[in-house]
Amino acid sequence: MARIRVGLLPTASFMVGTLPVPKYADAEKTQFATDRETGAKLYTITLFFMEEDRAEALKITVPETGLPNGLKPGLPVMPAELFATPWARIFNGSLSDGIAYRASRLDLATPAPAADAA
Repeated sequence: MARIRVGLLPTASFMVGTLPVPKYADAEKTQFATDRETGAKLYTITLFFMEEDRAEALKITVPETGLPNGLKPGLPVMPAELFATPWARIFNGSLSDGIAYRASRLDLATPAPAADAA
């Protein structure tokens, strides 16, 4: 599967949308998904991605070791080593596809200064 490094404009920003939730390796949710290289538990977090005139919610997988303390909705963060992996599968005769996002860690970011109101 192709992993594509995500390039971000200097104006890009991210904000925590939901707290991280554990990612499971099985449908019964008995086995945590783990990083193949480090063995760290994997978590999924929803971030709001804002760039120029657009915004969207992205679910990003991050190892437990890459989650900073004090995460809460609305907190500005920046994913490090962000990759996108396109995927597709056929289940019960229907095609499903999408993009899986993965970051090595989340760094706490300083919020941009507010624009002066006119």
